[in-house]
Amino acid sequence: MPADGRAPEALRALHGRTSVNQEVALRVVGPDRTRWAARHLVDCLVGAGFTDIAVAASDAGCFATAVRARSLADSVRPGLVLLCVGLNPSLAAADSGVAYATATNRFWPAAVAAGLVPAARDPDAAMTAGIGLTDLVKRATPRAHHLDPDEYRAGVARVERLVRWLRPGAVAFVGLTGYRVAVDAGAVVGPQPRSFGGRPAYVLPSTSGVNAHARLADLVGHLGAAAGAAEGDGRR
Repeated sequence: MPADGRAPEALRALHGRTSVNQEVALRVVGPDRTRWAARHLVDCLVGAGFTDIAVAASDAGCFATAVRARSLADSVRPGLVLLCVGLNPSLAAADSGVAYATATNRFWPAAVAAGLVPAARDPDAAMTAGIGLTDLVKRATPRAHHLDPDEYRAGVARVERLVRWLRPGAVAFVGLTGYRVAVDAGAVVGPQPRSFGGRPAYVLPSTSGVNAHARLADLVGHLGAAAGAAEGDGRR
């Protein structure tokens, strides 16, 4: 596995080739193997939907074992325009390999209408267009209320490290309730007064079909505004 920004994509591909509960073994290749593994390898494996992670580093390189979970792998790379952060994958998303996979979720219709992605439910095309996808918590559940506060805290820390490493133009949190639980209890929808991982942060209403307070047109506007907040090396 390459020891650089290509690692999340390599691990996403590995996730797609393996089955739930299958154990994998990895070797990291590239310069400065030990330091890279200490900073990023565990986070990359968690983001790719693996659990039971064990990492060993020596002068010979870095090695890891992990178990493929029923989860959804991150779609991320360096230089993204916008990194969209969900709360956690639904079981449908985990099983299909596509974020926001349920038929009633309006994330993809809104992203297409906002001109951010060329096609719905296509994370590869979205990433090519500069739109990345991750979650605060990688454990898939039927509903987000099954999550534990400690999972939120660990997830926020992981995503912040991911943002500082890959430096997307901006970070969009999909769902106000989740952002309030995980990051800022007093947050409101829109651009946030504080950056996240050193990048502009924006909070959207939930795109779930059960959120009757947000119309599709509202979500389109919010996604466009979030992408418009992109700064620096994350721009296309």
